[in-house]
Amino acid sequence: MWSNSGGLSSKCDRGFHLIHNVFEGDYHYNAATELITFIDNHDIPRFQSINRDPEILRLAVLLIMTCRGIPCITYGTEQYLHNDTDGGGEPYNRPMMEKWDCSTQLYQDLRLLSKLRRVNPAVSLGSHLEKYITSDVYCYLRRYRDSRCLVAMNKTEHRATFSVENTELKDGEYNCLITDRRFAIKDGNILELELEPKQAIVLSYIGKPVMGKTIVQAQLNGMTTKIGETVAVTGDCPELGNWDISKAYRLEHINQNTWFGEIPFNESAGKTISYKYVLLREKSPPLRENMVNRRWILTEQGTVKWYDSWAY
Repeated sequence: MWSNSGGLSSKCDRGFHLIHNVFEGDYHYNAATELITFIDNHDIPRFQSINRDPEILRLAVLLIMTCRGIPCITYGTEQYLHNDTDGGGEPYNRPMMEKWDCSTQLYQDLRLLSKLRRVNPAVSLGSHLEKYITSDVYCYLRRYRDSRCLVAMNKTEHRATFSVENTELKDGEYNCLITDRRFAIKDGNILELELEPKQAIVLSYIGKPVMGKTIVQAQLNGMTTKIGETVAVTGDCPELGNWDISKAYRLEHINQNTWFGEIPFNESAGKTISYKYVLLREKSPPLRENMVNRRWILTEQGTVKWYDSWAY
């Protein structure tokens, strides 16, 4: 395989390593979990005009439905709609719908995966952690609070066998949402995981949802942290600890540039609050933002989002 520079490409330029390279750049964005992801659109040929294998299309759809970002599925994909005339370019990438069949495999996959994104916040809000990767096999974990979603896929013509360590799933048996296969987690690991050719599995664990009159989705960018450091929100209300740093609301690490968390407000719903972000460090005193207090008038109910950047 040749790279664009004209020399032989490395293994990191092939297959799922290309996906890895994309996710490695997430820190450039303030909201990587809100990026729109797609495998084709109205400006380029349909996926199946480039790769006609319906099983590879199925893996591609599963990938964007379970990885970080907001998936955008072009109309008719669930019906395998494509027109390969002149390579499938415009206007043949936008053919009329020929049917609406609820029994196709892709339709069934999308139905299940859409529900997964709706009920498991790890998929819609959480971090993306690689657990195993080769050019042909990819396994990753989506994580948010105590919710988890483990995905593994094999795009080759051969069976793949590998082990996944530290899945972060609780020990026990799990049903795959796609294949209905059962998998045992022991000591946090899956040993000798077997994937058939062009097969994927999705294991989901849904934790306790955040409940409150008002939910604030707090997102902080611009603070690069080290292992053992945590970003939290402190403020002048009970939900944020009344400026007691030990009671500050801790956020979740998403990537090198983003911390995020859903903060429930009950007693303070509908009131004006003041808050700041603080960096909690294991071996050093907490580090507060260098700015006047932030202020926000909370709605009496519903969900709002804070988009904040760390003030040095």
